[in-house]
This record gives sequence, C-alpha cells and structure tokens, in this order.
Amino acid sequence: MQEKKVVGAVAPSSRFLRKKMLAKIDFSKDLVIVEYGPGTGVFTEEIIKKMSPGSRLYVFELNEVFYDSLSTKIKDPRVKIFHDSAEKSEFYLNKDNYHHADFVLSSLPLAVIPKTVKDEILKVSEKILADQGMYVQFQYSLNAKKMLKNHFRNMNIAFTPINVPPAFVYYCSNR
Repeated sequence: MQEKKVVGAVAPSSRFLRKKMLAKIDFSKDLVIVEYGPGTGVFTEEIIKKMSPGSRLYVFELNEVFYDSLSTKIKDPRVKIFHDSAEKSEFYLNKDNYHHADFVLSSLPLAVIPKTVKDEILKVSEKILADQGMYVQFQYSLNAKKMLKNHFRNMNIAFTPINVPPAFVYYCSNR
C-alpha cells in the first residue's frame, strides 16, 4: 500500500496532460531536463522518446517501488535515475558538471509535502534553472499558485479537463 504523502496520483496521467506538460519543450535542441516524482514513468518515457541524442534527463523518485521499476525498465544512457529527494538535484547536476537545467518538470504532490521541504525544492529548482529555463508543475488544484509565484516571476496556467482527476499545469520562469 502506498503512502498518500509519497503518491499523489490516483491514475496515470492522460495523454492530454502529457502533451501539456511537454508542450513548451523544443526537443530538437540538446537539453538538460530534470524530472521530480515520475511515479510510473509516464512523462519520463515520453521525454525519452522525444529528446535529442545530446540531451540528458535527471529523474528523482523517492518511492522505492517506483524507483525500482523505473531503474529496471529504463536503460537509456542519457537518463540518470536517483532514489533521492528533488532537493538534491543541484548536487547531482553539479557532480556531472552541469550547472543548469533547461527544464524542471514536477509531478510532486505539493499539497501534501511539508512547507519547509516544498520551499527547499522550489529554491533549488529556481537556482538550477538556466536563464531561459522553465519550471513545469502539474497539480489537481490551484492551491500551488501563490507558493509558485513566490519563487517565479512569470506564470501561465493551463487546464487539462481530460485527466483523472482534471489537472492544472503551471509554466513558471524568471525571464
């Protein structure tokens, strides 16, 4: 049985939500992409299909069952999967001599993560984003809007009604 604080989704994300989460990414370029809370890997697999040969994907999953599953099924050398917190993303990027990410994609259930942890994850995300980078977050409500505005200057929100449950996608940047 999964703990509610670790798993935020009741069903895998729909293709409509996947499309909106990845809509702002120009996959023709070599990018560094960071993904938080991939769960079963629905977004991860889509990113891998689309990303260029020179791109890199850093995936952070705390849930051991999901981590084990992702580590077993994903063998792409462009992808690194960590059984660690999103708070550590800067450490792992720097370790590989990457100092910025072009995109940070988050499926973390912000509503159930303690405030201090959320703040640290968002601070690190802000710090690792390239100047033209974007933080993309999906949630099932608009509760994260104020918190994300505290970390990012610009925000657009898209709604995805065809998902269980319907979801909001936040596109955030500091440019």
